[in-house]
Amino acid sequence: MNDEFKKLKQKLDEVKDICLVSHIHPDGDSIGSLLGFGLALENINKKITMIKVDDIPYKYKFLPQVSKLKNYEENKKFDLLIVLDCSDLDRLGSFKHITENARYIVNIDHHISNTNYGDINIVDHKAAATGELVYNILDYLNMNINKEIATCLYVAIATDTGSFRYDNTRPKTHYIVSKLLEKQIDLKRVTFEVFQNKTLASTKLFIEALNTLELYYDNRLAVVQVTQQMLMKNNAEFNDIDGIVEYIRDIETVEVACILKEIKEDEIKIGLRSKTYVDVASIAKVFQGGGHIRASGCTIYNNISEAKELIIREIGLNLR
Repeated sequence: MNDEFKKLKQKLDEVKDICLVSHIHPDGDSIGSLLGFGLALENINKKITMIKVDDIPYKYKFLPQVSKLKNYEENKKFDLLIVLDCSDLDRLGSFKHITENARYIVNIDHHISNTNYGDINIVDHKAAATGELVYNILDYLNMNINKEIATCLYVAIATDTGSFRYDNTRPKTHYIVSKLLEKQIDLKRVTFEVFQNKTLASTKLFIEALNTLELYYDNRLAVVQVTQQMLMKNNAEFNDIDGIVEYIRDIETVEVACILKEIKEDEIKIGLRSKTYVDVASIAKVFQGGGHIRASGCTIYNNISEAKELIIREIGLNLR
């Protein structure tokens, strides 16, 4: 890993025009890591472009300088492209072609399924969040971490660890967070905005999705679904359903929780969570997806009924 850090330092010394991007359907880790690193690079007078590949979820719009995330200007070229929190380039969705306009690619990620697609690959699947890796990079480079940067990285780590409840949380995680808290971040506001501030549309969608709950395999698998019709009825977005798959995973008998999101009639996004022993990353891989052992996802290009049947069957093969 130190060799990759050295390569990154050398490359940052050489270039001026840098683009940062992360995955579609952004979460706290992707946005927090992107903003945290981007702002730090701005502070050393680099020309920075931070790309917004999707709408920013409501709960993250309070983050410092979030307005600096901009739409991509077609055919704009960069000396260096930094891709954060993406296990593979397909996670950039329709923005994958950005990579063709960069002379050099840096891949910073913590997913076990990462394909090492960069010229420099700073990948550690033991890290609790990509935000941890960004902190380590800034520390190695002796770059200043101010209150704004610390806030972004704290959100990245806090969200990807489920408020430090998931088993990806390590002693190193708490150490890094303690250093971020020393920057006097507004923890009260972060907690409110990220964890205690749901819209009415989100609440209504959550209730309706929960009403689709089905249990399989002696109640060891819990499944919910969200359709386009449900979104329109509640004037909601997919970002508004965050947290439901973790909610149903916490049912006493459940080992695996699954949510099906109808992106299109024949495109179903699957979210998977497990509690103790099932490796959901290996399940997602069957459908060309990936992620972590306890949290992963994939996309099945079929209608929602067929997709549900396929994913339920595959999960069943992994239950004991």
